[in-house]
Amino acid sequence: MTVISMPLAPFAGEDAASACAGLELLATAVLMLDNARRVTYVNPAAENLFELAKKHLVGLRPDQIFADAQGLDAAIDMAERGGATYTEQELELAIAGKAKLHLTCTVSPVDTRTAALLLEFRHIDQQLKIAREERLNEQQQANRELVRNLAHEIKNPLGGIRGAAQLLERELDRPQLIEYTQVVIGEADRLQALVNRLLTPHRLPSFRRTNIHEIVSRVRSVVQAEFPAVTIACDFDISLPDLDADAEQLTQATLNIVRNAAQALESTTVDPQIRLTTRVARYVTLAKKRHRVALALWIEDNGPGVPEAIRDRIFYPLVSGREGGTGLGLTLAQAFIAQHGGAIDCESAPGRTVFTILLPLEPRRPEPPR
Repeated sequence: MTVISMPLAPFAGEDAASACAGLELLATAVLMLDNARRVTYVNPAAENLFELAKKHLVGLRPDQIFADAQGLDAAIDMAERGGATYTEQELELAIAGKAKLHLTCTVSPVDTRTAALLLEFRHIDQQLKIAREERLNEQQQANRELVRNLAHEIKNPLGGIRGAAQLLERELDRPQLIEYTQVVIGEADRLQALVNRLLTPHRLPSFRRTNIHEIVSRVRSVVQAEFPAVTIACDFDISLPDLDADAEQLTQATLNIVRNAAQALESTTVDPQIRLTTRVARYVTLAKKRHRVALALWIEDNGPGVPEAIRDRIFYPLVSGREGGTGLGLTLAQAFIAQHGGAIDCESAPGRTVFTILLPLEPRRPEPPR
């Protein structure tokens, strides 16, 4: 499938090095070619996509970079002949020794001293994933609002039920009847605690400089004491700087995920293991904002995996793969991470489940006075 659009001439008369400064932050891969179709510019996203450093790409033609560049050359021909932006929606490119890439490519004529064409590549799988994540986020937001409204509606009558049971208990003189009122009061308290947990994510976070490794180490100690049969290992990048965060919320989010993993491992896995890893993630998009660097926390276990029937809904409220689970742990974790401008994702298969938490490292700017 191909698309032809109206002529585009960005960077007219500008030097490519200065004109392309903004391209450094793009999530999409960009190459710029001169009149001889030799690469003159490569942005960091292109280096990541093609797994080649800029010095190995600059000066080469597409047919020298890719094993079969006929489709790309045809797209470039169409853009040059029409003097307009041309998009090839389904393009396969292969680099020797690397997996074949399935991409869309937009070719735009440009006018700079060192470049005549701008090529923008997007990974088809990545586009589908982004669209799916946006759709899921919208659904989850609607579900959270529904649950929040229900929680508010339940909260008031719950207080009335508990109060009535207490008043009734004072009027009873038979111990066996008092046992029944105690059951009512206990169940009302349990439901009240559940309602409070449903409403917890709506508390605004209190940000301060926080060390992620202090949080993860604390979580590891708590879960290790609770599940001594599970081996919990840490692999920290100690060069990571502190970040602006609500330590309590991040602790609770991490604890919910690690504890879920330990519960899944405890009775189903031989040699149960959890691994907590921190690293720097570069050039990531979080909450529709591009970040040069971010913090990545991976929580990996060797358990049975998330049941396939609920794999796409594990962050929904009241969805649980464990008998007796409330289905709120991951919902709260996602809500807390979202309030920090971050993202959380899960990849799961039998024998390996990985939760990825990404958080921005840039200091938060103070809110302007209102």
